[in-house]
Amino acid sequence: MNDDSRRATDTTAHTQVITERENPPMCQHQPPCPSADSADRESARLVAHHPEQGWSLLCNGVVLFEDTGELLPDGRVIAPQRSRDVTLTSA
Repeated sequence: MNDDSRRATDTTAHTQVITERENPPMCQHQPPCPSADSADRESARLVAHHPEQGWSLLCNGVVLFEDTGELLPDGRVIAPQRSRDVTLTSA
């Protein structure tokens, strides 16, 4: 067996080093948009808008869906806010 074939069949485990690094904020304008954790996160500026697919990306990393649901950058899901249809009848 020559060196080339031995290298091709080498199954030695390699360890992978993963380092934590902070991602730069998506929002680069002034004043900065609210963070994804703030209550007014929906007021951030649009980065991408795809109405044909039903979603928009905000500069704070939040994905808004047309059914009012949200996906936060850390993976948390905010359920859609359904309005309650109240019908008032007079007697």
